[in-house]
This record gives sequence, structure tokens and C-alpha cells, in this order.
Amino acid sequence: MAKCAICQKGAHFGNAVSHSHRRSNKMWSANVKSVKVKVNGAAKKMYVCTSCLRSGLVERA
Repeated sequence: MAKCAICQKGAHFGNAVSHSHRRSNKMWSANVKSVKVKVNGAAKKMYVCTSCLRSGLVERA
């Protein structure tokens, strides 16, 4: 799974608990997009989570 290049946000793991309280493994994946980003004036493609995109930590190319 992709990881955010800015904040290192990735997948989280835990338990899915059913109504009868039986537990199974569950994975929550971060909302990560592949975007073109300006890095030192040049365009570079990297994986960035949507919270970093919305907060303005990166500038789209």
C-alpha cells in the first residue's frame, strides 16, 4: 500500500468486530493519491494523502 511522502501516513490495522462480537482482522488504508507536485521548481510524481493536499503542504504542478 502506498504511503504519503509528506506525513508518512499509511495503513492502520485493527479488529473488525461483528454484532456477535466475533473479531477478524481489518485494515484501514489512508486516502493517498498519485499527484504531480512541484519540488524545487521541477514537477515530480509522488503519493500524497488528501489531508496534506487540502492543508496546502504541497503545491500541484
